[in-house]
Amino acid sequence: QVQLVESGGGLVQPGGSLRLSCAASGSTSSITLMGWYRQAPGKQRELVATITRGDSTNYANSVKGRFTISRDNAKNTVYLQMNSLKPEDTAVYYCNAVSMTIVPGATRPYWGQGTQVTVSS
Repeated sequence: QVQLVESGGGLVQPGGSLRLSCAASGSTSSITLMGWYRQAPGKQRELVATITRGDSTNYANSVKGRFTISRDNAKNTVYLQMNSLKPEDTAVYYCNAVSMTIVPGATRPYWGQGTQVTVSS
């Protein structure tokens, strides 16, 4: 089992910055991939960014050049630095971890509780 706790959301003006953190606990050695997703009202949850244990990253086109994902393996924490925020970035942001299971080749996703990010003047 893996537990994820997010922090760092809030209200920010357009053009501002926020940093989200996600601390993992439990069976953290089984985690292969961590990332951030977001869900705006009335929309489906979408991928924002992911990072592997080896620090390979992937970003949604809508956030490339503005958001940076990073991880501290020693602290079992993943971060999302969000710069040049836009009103359309407003959403609940969810931390995600993909963990290996005892079944060879099988993985299981875990989710945090979500943190609200609101970009508004």
